[in-house]
Amino acid sequence: MFIVLYNGAMGLKRIVEKLPGYNKLVLPVHYLQARRAAKKNGYPARGLRVIGVTGTNGKTTTCWMIWKMLNENGRKAGLLTTVGWGGVGIVDGAVSSDGVHSERALDGQVLHQQIEHMTTERVEVLDERIAKIRDAGAEFLVLEVTSHALAQYRTWGIPIEIAVMTNVTHEHLDYHGTFEKYRAAKMKLFRGAKYGVVNADDSSADWFEKAVGDGKYITYGIKNGDLRADEVKMRADGVEYSCGDIKIRTQIPGRFNVYNSLAAVAVGQKIGLTDEEIEQGIFALDAVEGRMTRVRKGQDFEVIVDYAHTPDALEKVFESVKGQEGRVIAVHGGAGRRDESTRALRGEILGMNADTVIITEDDTRDEDPKEIAQMFVDGVVRAGKVLEKDLFVELDRRRAIRKAVRMARKGDVVLILGKGHEKTILRGDKAEPFEDIRVVEEELV
Repeated sequence: MFIVLYNGAMGLKRIVEKLPGYNKLVLPVHYLQARRAAKKNGYPARGLRVIGVTGTNGKTTTCWMIWKMLNENGRKAGLLTTVGWGGVGIVDGAVSSDGVHSERALDGQVLHQQIEHMTTERVEVLDERIAKIRDAGAEFLVLEVTSHALAQYRTWGIPIEIAVMTNVTHEHLDYHGTFEKYRAAKMKLFRGAKYGVVNADDSSADWFEKAVGDGKYITYGIKNGDLRADEVKMRADGVEYSCGDIKIRTQIPGRFNVYNSLAAVAVGQKIGLTDEEIEQGIFALDAVEGRMTRVRKGQDFEVIVDYAHTPDALEKVFESVKGQEGRVIAVHGGAGRRDESTRALRGEILGMNADTVIITEDDTRDEDPKEIAQMFVDGVVRAGKVLEKDLFVELDRRRAIRKAVRMARKGDVVLILGKGHEKTILRGDKAEPFEDIRVVEEELV
């Protein structure tokens, strides 16, 4: 009886959420929730030096670079991102979905896995975690901030000292409606900030510069910007470049990590770190779970797991593996109740850049996985791929991963894209344990 009532309530909730104007109608509720949560937790961000990072792609890695750079140089910093939170010795018995304690030590800093399928958590959870980070003695807080969070007042009461913009491309238009409204939501982070760090190579740079005010920002980029990357070298194990007198080397590959690390350089300079501290701090980060994560089990081909799930992110992942001698085999799928307008486009990007494409499931929620897959297939076929030749549909994600790694030969690159670090997969109303990295490891044995 309970299950019937629960399913009925969830079904009604989905119907209500799809009503025209629903998102705008509930904004006063979000605002009141934010005020209540902040008051309940004693306005936890007050007294912390908050660095907020927003953008379509690169937010998580940029946050981790900044966090690592600060802690490596004796600045006690907390972290709240898609992948994990904590970073200042917090142990509160957090557990993962399978009941296993999820905190892990990273160079003496305790980090908790992020189980929720959202970047900036529900405001009640967010404020509770900020309070724990504050009480653990943090001076800084590095906070990953989404457009949803900004639109829904989740960051209300959080004073932003430095706002960072990584890039702005099309995403979440199912929620915001238009690209302009999506961009405007992200700009809210800058309007209240004391200082801005803006990607000058992004087409929306001017908007963010104006949002933070004249003279209160710095720009960065490869082609443009106050801080510019020169002599860029792409390596299999990272990137290298010069930025004035600063010589940056990362341990995470991909051209997009030139931009991510440049943003960290800008923050480091504003905080007052020396060139050497910035260099060593950025190099100290050896990986971010689910962000260009290389899975090695002795195989003679590469397997990379990445969170890429937008057109721009997919293109950047493919760009980072361009020039490999072997084939590129890509596994990807689309989440239900998320911006369906990009599905065919993502399929086309997969078809143009991968030698073999395997379309599979993601967090399908209450959508039909076959219908989601077909939208991707349409795009892949448009790019010239042929079903059962170099395009396959396997709606069981584990079987899709198994197919990809068994298909791979020496020198090939297998890309498992879309879920990255996530620990569950959402099927209907159930969140079932599933980790791409762990599944790959199991299938490689």
